[in-house]
Amino acid sequence: MLSKKNKKDSIVERSSSNRNVIGKGTKITGELISEGDFRIDGEFEGTLNTKGRVIIGKEGFINGTVECTNADVEGKFAGEFNVADTLTAKSSSYITGNIIVGQLATEPGASLNATCNMKGAVKELGKGSSDAQKGKQKSA
Repeated sequence: MLSKKNKKDSIVERSSSNRNVIGKGTKITGELISEGDFRIDGEFEGTLNTKGRVIIGKEGFINGTVECTNADVEGKFAGEFNVADTLTAKSSSYITGNIIVGQLATEPGASLNATCNMKGAVKELGKGSSDAQKGKQKSA
């Protein structure tokens, strides 16, 4: 039974060590690449690339380029945001720049002053409009 407990403890350690935190009062400039999640409560300027989730806390600010799987924004973001799955803009968030997302969720009060492209939407619109044009040409 002791060996089972040790395995569980090591699993908990590994999963919690996959979260990277930039704390309040900390400013980092440069390029960050990681497999794990990021929580930004301080300031980051540069490029952030992760296969995990990016969380920008209420006091957090990112100025630069972010590429991630999911993102939750409570603070401020300026730049290029590429989110493979879901970007959630909380009520206190302020986002400017260009964003490319799979899905976008915004709470009332969120400020989103950005150019937004949804992955896959362009293909679907293009197919639908060409079919409609063909129908119009046949009936005319």
